[in-house]
Amino acid sequence: MAPRAGRRRALAAALIALLAASGGAAARPFTDAAGRTVELPERVGRVLAAGPPAAVLLYTLAPDLMAGWVSAPHPAAMPFLEPRTRALPAYGRLTGRGGTANVEALLAAKPDLIVDSGSLGPTYASLADRVQAQTGIPYILLDGSLAKTPEAYRQLGAALGRQSDADALAAEAQRLADTVERAVAAVPEEKRPRVYYARGPRGLETGFAGSINTELVEAAGGRNVAQDGGGRLGNVSPEQVLAWNPDVIVTLDPAFAAGLSADPLWRDVRAVRSGRVYVAPLQPFPWFDAPPGVNRLIGLRWLAARLHPDLFPQPMPDVARAFYSRFYHVDLDAGQVAALLAPTPGSAPGPAR
Repeated sequence: MAPRAGRRRALAAALIALLAASGGAAARPFTDAAGRTVELPERVGRVLAAGPPAAVLLYTLAPDLMAGWVSAPHPAAMPFLEPRTRALPAYGRLTGRGGTANVEALLAAKPDLIVDSGSLGPTYASLADRVQAQTGIPYILLDGSLAKTPEAYRQLGAALGRQSDADALAAEAQRLADTVERAVAAVPEEKRPRVYYARGPRGLETGFAGSINTELVEAAGGRNVAQDGGGRLGNVSPEQVLAWNPDVIVTLDPAFAAGLSADPLWRDVRAVRSGRVYVAPLQPFPWFDAPPGVNRLIGLRWLAARLHPDLFPQPMPDVARAFYSRFYHVDLDAGQVAALLAPTPGSAPGPAR
């Protein structure tokens, strides 16, 4: 009991010290995407992301302000990350499935601000309020839906004092989305490919229509075969996939994709027979999902070109180079572009899952 009591006293002392240190600093009110008013310090120097989507958002706008990663980047992701972020510590996640961070970890990171991006539901607002009350660290929520990406950038820019940079990324995000929307708008519903998102090593988890994990399907001019699931992630049977008989399968797992043509459970699916099984590029953050963050912007353009190649004549390597320079702060060489666009069995996703 004594060691535990000692740890509690040390934690309390650290919290008091943190609050005392910030008590004299100027504060400014900020209204987040959930309608919560949060007092932010006048200057934000270190920021902690509550989950993987927020980590990607923060990285794209202000890598120099990152207190660390939610989870350590995979070695394969390192060449695709801005050098000063590669060795940042991993502190765990506060939100979503498998939360691992705790109050001690938050205090040790010494952030001026905690940022979450994703759902704005009462569960997440309650978590933000609770963590903020426990730590004294301001905690803001941003809308993580694909359509709200420009707004999320503008709000984060206002919170961090990086408005000009944020406005530029917001404008580019809007341009990417508008380019795809205009191109696919004239495609009749019946001509839009029916798409199955094969999640996990067996491909039997998927995002039902309305899920944040499959927003790209409809936005890219496809039709999600997984309907009537309440917008959730869920498991399905091979028989269900065969009954849906999708035109296209999208996956993040190169090994899964490589084995489909020889697998009796999958080889008769239309997408497998026609060779329309697409592995989303993975580094440094998967282009389709995992996490469902701003990393999906480049995935939207990639998937739309896969579903409707005649509508997107610009070469994908050129699109990728421009995106990585603007959003990921790295200039890709020809070998890196080739590796990105042709994931191989054994490839691993980046740091945010």
